[in-house]
Amino acid sequence: MFTLNCNGRLLTIDKPVVMGIINATPDSFYTGSRFSGTDKILLQAEKMISEGAEIIDIGGQSTRPGSEQISEEEELKRVIDGIESIHKKFPDTIISIDTYYPGIATKGVNAGAGIVNDISSGSMDEQMIPVVAMLGVPYVIMHMKGTLQTMQKHANYEDVTREVLDFFIRKKEECRKAGIHDVIIDPGFGFAKTIQQNFELLGNLSIFQMLEAPILAGISRKSSIYKTLGVSAEEALNGTTVLNTIALMNGAKILRVHDVKEAKEVVKLCEMIRGIEAWGLTSDI
Repeated sequence: MFTLNCNGRLLTIDKPVVMGIINATPDSFYTGSRFSGTDKILLQAEKMISEGAEIIDIGGQSTRPGSEQISEEEELKRVIDGIESIHKKFPDTIISIDTYYPGIATKGVNAGAGIVNDISSGSMDEQMIPVVAMLGVPYVIMHMKGTLQTMQKHANYEDVTREVLDFFIRKKEECRKAGIHDVIIDPGFGFAKTIQQNFELLGNLSIFQMLEAPILAGISRKSSIYKTLGVSAEEALNGTTVLNTIALMNGAKILRVHDVKEAKEVVKLCEMIRGIEAWGLTSDI
């Protein structure tokens, strides 16, 4: 069990939780996740919360491979009113701000966010880790190599699982020394990794439990699914459900998803299996 202090609100993870994705962007890879304007953001947050999302993750910049970086000012315009509105209407819901800008992390937390989710783990701005330590909120650290424009050229590993694990051992210690108490681990599916490497990481996900931090699985509708199946991102919900199930059975504690209802069903069913295994119950067929 993990207990995270999210800007004064405690998030107890005694069973897996679901993080709903809201992209306040016009160019995220999955069109169904794009929401511009405070009203649309708030409506989508309300829908996700009603379906059971424990966390709402809001970001204003697309991080798909090859995406162009936008300014801090533009990103702030896209997300800050949405964060404030969600926090005002749903004060008990944990909000995660998805950014690699320390200034936006600060303004987001001041507006009501309780988690900072940084795809770069501080590599895009060396001030991010000290800032998160000052803010006193959990920090999602993700494995990635290179930049959004170059990362797919860096998908070269002798042993992807070992190298990602070594990265987290070093980064977790860096966060500890900086004063960050709560770290969440994201293996970075799709970031500087081939399809085969993504599946290898997923199959070995249980190894990351040795880090003694919640594991976040962000697989939802990604190209490893739709390219493998020969479909589009819009048609990748079934594949997402399958891989989310595998992630949970391999130790994931947070599912970052576009489709909250379906993810909550995965959690419920997987927890039934865990209950049977833990208590030696017989199935009722």
